[in-house]
Amino acid sequence: MPEPAANTPHPHSATLRRLEKSSGTLAAAAIARMDAQLPWYRAMPPENRSWIGLVAQAGIAAFTEWFRHPETPQAISTDVFGTAPRELTRAITLRQTVEMVRTTIEVMESAIDEVAAPGDEGVLREALLVYAREIAFATAQVYAQAAEARGAWDARLESLVVNAVLSGEADEGALSRAAALGWSAPAHVSVVLGTAPNGDSELTVEAIRRAARHAKVQVLTGVLGDRLVVITGGSDNPLQTAKALIGPFAAGPVVAGPVVPDLLSATRSAQAAAAGLKACAAWPDAPRPVMADDLLPERAMAGDATARDQLVEEIYRPLQEAGSALLETLSVYLEQASSLEGAARMLFVHPNTVRYRLRRVTDVTGWSPSDVRSAFTLRIALILGRLADTETAL
Repeated sequence: MPEPAANTPHPHSATLRRLEKSSGTLAAAAIARMDAQLPWYRAMPPENRSWIGLVAQAGIAAFTEWFRHPETPQAISTDVFGTAPRELTRAITLRQTVEMVRTTIEVMESAIDEVAAPGDEGVLREALLVYAREIAFATAQVYAQAAEARGAWDARLESLVVNAVLSGEADEGALSRAAALGWSAPAHVSVVLGTAPNGDSELTVEAIRRAARHAKVQVLTGVLGDRLVVITGGSDNPLQTAKALIGPFAAGPVVAGPVVPDLLSATRSAQAAAAGLKACAAWPDAPRPVMADDLLPERAMAGDATARDQLVEEIYRPLQEAGSALLETLSVYLEQASSLEGAARMLFVHPNTVRYRLRRVTDVTGWSPSDVRSAFTLRIALILGRLADTETAL
C-alpha cells in the first residue's frame, strides 16, 4: 500500500492522536504493573529500573510510529532497546525481558477500548498483535547479538589464557582472565594435548565443554594451529579425565600432563604433554590417551631435558641411595635378558636374593623390572644416571 501523501489525513487519525496523547499514561501504567507483579523488578537498583522504564516508553512510542506507518519497515530493536545501555542485557535475563514486554503489551491491550476511536478497536487490536510479534523477534535478536558478542569476547580471553599456559607466560593477568571465564581455581590442574579435527574449531571446543560437564571437571580449551589444548581442573586423575574428554580429538596420540596445584603451574604440565606428544611416534603401541610420564624414555631420547632429569632424580638417585646392591642387581638382571637364574649366577647369589632385590627396586622406584615396558624405562634411567655421574666427576 503506498504511503499517504503529506496532505492526506491518516485513515485512523483520531485513534492515532488518542494513542499519542495516552503514551505517557500507558508507560506509567506498565511500570506500575511491573512493580506490582514482578518481584525481580522491585529488587533492582533504581538506575536499572529507570532504564527499564525508558525501554517501556520507547516500546509504546515505537508502536505509535509503527501504527502511523504500518507499511514502512521499522527497526524495532533499535527504536526500543537502543534507549538502554548494552549492560542492561547483562543486568536482566531474557526471561525477565520477556516478562517486561508481556506486561507492557498487556497494559496496552487492556487500554484499547479507551484509546481507540469508535470503530477502530479491531484495527488497533490487530496492529498490537502484529507489533507484539515483531517485538518478540526483536527481543530475541538483541539477546542473540549480546550472546554472540560475549561468546566472541570469551573465546578471545580463553585463547589468551591457553596460549599463556602453553608458552610459559601464565601470570596474574592469566588468572584474572580465567576467573572472568568462570574458572574457580580448582586444586588439581592438568593439560591434555592432541590433534585437532578438521572443520569448525568452535564445534570442537563446544564438544569438549559438553564432555567436561558430563565428567564434572572445569576446562579451558582452544584450538591452536593443529593442536587441541584442554586445561582441566578439579580431578586428581588426569588419565581418567583425558579418557572422558577424548571424543572430540582427531585420530592420533593424546597425551595428558601430570597434575599440578594451580593454573600458574599448568605450564609444567603443558610442557610435559607437549614433549610427550612429540615423542609418541617412538612408541607406536602407546595407549590412547597416555600419560606424559609414561613416555619419559622416549622424551629423554628426543632431547627433553626435564624427562632426563626426572629419570635420574626419580629412579637412578633413589636406587643409588638405597645401596650399591640394588643398582648392581638391576643392571645385571637387565643385561641377562631379565633372567633370575642368569643374574644370580653372575652375582654369585641365590635366585631368591635376586628376586628380593628386584622387589626392592620396585618399592624404591615404582617401576617393576619384570615388566617389559618398565624394564626399558629402568634401563634408560641407569644409562642417564651413569652419564650424569660421569659429567659430575669431570
